[in-house]
Amino acid sequence: METILTPLEETLTTLYKDGMIAFLEKHPEYFEEAIQLAITDKQPYSWRSAWLLWSVMTKNDSRFDNYIPAILKSIKDKQDGHQRELLKILYLLEIDEAYEGQLFDLCISLWENIQKKPSIRYTAFRFLVKITDKHPELQKELDFLLEPRYFETLSPGVKKGIYKMLNRHS
Repeated sequence: METILTPLEETLTTLYKDGMIAFLEKHPEYFEEAIQLAITDKQPYSWRSAWLLWSVMTKNDSRFDNYIPAILKSIKDKQDGHQRELLKILYLLEIDEAYEGQLFDLCISLWENIQKKPSIRYTAFRFLVKITDKHPELQKELDFLLEPRYFETLSPGVKKGIYKMLNRHS
């Protein structure tokens, strides 16, 4: 039996980035479907949808307001690249304090998992720094995450980026 793709799914698998962006800008009625798809695990559409959403969203984009809890809840069970794209979306949004603790804990677990790809660990660490900037009392938590073992599996570029972040942060 042949699977019938939605116009959005078709776009996500047949067009290059510029075409995907143009489609979503021309058809804003698919924005909610894109969010729903991004938080599911219907690959290859889900991670591409998250990647596309990050590419078209604005800082503090109100279209995501009702989806922050669902996005946050969905991250744990995704593959590294998909997790990274969902975190990048959340990074551009103003996260309510009610969810910051959950987000902080999630980012700690992603950072501590040295089996994860350096890009997701870097993105998680960026979030930890962002939250720590907002809540300086969490600085001690961040200090515990700077042990050498957490840096061993990182690429030189990611290490450099994290050290830059830490230098600006201190």
